[in-house]
Amino acid sequence: MSAISIGNLDVSYGESRITHGIGFDVADGESFALVGESGSGKTTVLKAIAGLAREWSGTIAVFGKQRGHGIDRGFARQCQMVFQDPYGSLHPRKTIDATLSEPLAIHGIGDQGRRVEAMMESVGLDRRFRFRFPHQLSGGQRQRVAIARALMLEPKLLLLDEPTSALDVSVQAEILNLLKRLRREQKLTFLLVTHNLPVVSFLCDRLAVMRYGRIVEIAGVDQLRHGTLADQYSRQLLELSQPHPKA
Repeated sequence: MSAISIGNLDVSYGESRITHGIGFDVADGESFALVGESGSGKTTVLKAIAGLAREWSGTIAVFGKQRGHGIDRGFARQCQMVFQDPYGSLHPRKTIDATLSEPLAIHGIGDQGRRVEAMMESVGLDRRFRFRFPHQLSGGQRQRVAIARALMLEPKLLLLDEPTSALDVSVQAEILNLLKRLRREQKLTFLLVTHNLPVVSFLCDRLAVMRYGRIVEIAGVDQLRHGTLADQYSRQLLELSQPHPKA
């Protein structure tokens, strides 16, 4: 069974159609990336899956169950989203304990204190941060909290929207290593949105290249690493991602 199956997905915001006929499948346990320039529709696809973009046609299935056009509690137990900005995605007036306990309380899950401490340990956060507020943490620590919050309900699918792009370069590798370890330990499936092809090479198995709301190519990560992408636009993206020697 596929973790995600998308068919002929068109997403609109009002009169503006953002994506056109998007289709792909993500296997259970796979890490799959949507890549492309800003405005290509990558994040819009994630929002449609998560129930945050409700004007769409086509099919979205998660672990074999067709998605509706809104947010439902059962889906939240299967799938969670980690947002790009760790500064904006956490409530500034809630402690880390309150942030991590909230999904457990909503779903009636007990033993909250133990679960919060175990999840903090799992994402590499010292328990002394438990009763601090987001402004008392660094950007990397905040993103660890955001990842911990997404995992509190033990979902098997994470939607990752540029999870390291708002962080300092020195911190990005730490978060990527954390995600890779969590995927292995918890047998997670990832759908990652990014414009950073080295991130895809490190974290993913396959990728779909998007342009102007359409998928132009789906390829294995080995094609990315070896520079053998088929589509001309895909090769241009790869070329732009390569470091160039200084004059």
